[in-house]
Amino acid sequence: QVQLVESGGGLVQSGGSLRLSCAASGDIFSINDMGWHRQAPGKERELVAKVTSGGITTYVDSVKGRFTVSKDTKNTLYLRMSSLRPEDTAVYYCEADYRSRSPVDGTWTVGRAWGQGTQVTVSS
Repeated sequence: QVQLVESGGGLVQSGGSLRLSCAASGDIFSINDMGWHRQAPGKERELVAKVTSGGITTYVDSVKGRFTVSKDTKNTLYLRMSSLRPEDTAVYYCEADYRSRSPVDGTWTVGRAWGQGTQVTVSS
């Protein structure tokens, strides 16, 4: 299994910055795409930013120019958020498409893992 643990959320004033981190662990053979999603109260979860295994990044229009997604060689995903707005307030979740192999019986698994979420609150 693969586990994702987010950190870095919190309360920040409008115009401020935060950096979220998401560490992947477990029986990881490879991780392909990784991304950040968010869900505000009463709204559907939306994809905020994504990075492919080849390093290609995509963003939802509302965060372009303000957020930067990146991934390091240890499968840790980051989201640098600047010029934060009250409408960025949400629970942020990371997700990863992975391939793993069981150390017990060698079974291959392809799946998507989700983190538990981290709250980001932007005050006006």
